[in-house]
Amino acid sequence: MSPSNHRVRRATLEDLPGLRVLWELMHLPATDLERRLTEFQVVESTDGRLVGALGIQIFRQHAWLHSESYLDFALADEARPLLLARLQSLASNHGVFRLWTREKSPFWTRHGFKPATPEELKKLPEPWVASGPEWLTLQLKDEQAIISLEKELSRFMESEKQRTLRTFQHVRTLKQIATFVALIGALFVLGAVFYLLRKGPGIFPRMK
Repeated sequence: MSPSNHRVRRATLEDLPGLRVLWELMHLPATDLERRLTEFQVVESTDGRLVGALGIQIFRQHAWLHSESYLDFALADEARPLLLARLQSLASNHGVFRLWTREKSPFWTRHGFKPATPEELKKLPEPWVASGPEWLTLQLKDEQAIISLEKELSRFMESEKQRTLRTFQHVRTLKQIATFVALIGALFVLGAVFYLLRKGPGIFPRMK
């Protein structure tokens, strides 16, 4: 098998019969997995047969690779790189920081997955904890660095917001002062005009 005569794609409703066969071969809970059809990526041969599948469940910045199955495990070593490349692309598009799996094949450890340490297991999403122990994990991005960067960006945006607000307040104050000065000037002019009207023409000396 090679990437030129097989492809990996997202599962559709039409794939359910083939997926049921795969799940039953692997003694997986087909009824439960049917409800999670949209999580699955399938490996398809040139004649349209499903030869493998792997699920990916995304929860916030984490992704769980699960329910790996093949019609013939002789194909697995060649199918897995295709699936992993596809799943890493999906994870990147969804902003995933870390991959998790409980699959036992040495393939996963050869491609960067390591047994999760007690500290890493604290990061395992709560909904997955009940699925069992012995997790493998692969960090895709530096979580702490990204979180720190996001915090710095948030602080910068807040600082800029406050600076902009102060600028608007300063401009508003200047406009209020300018309006007040203009009003005083207008009142002075009106007062002067009123005074001149009351004094009449005698206020100015006549020309000889």
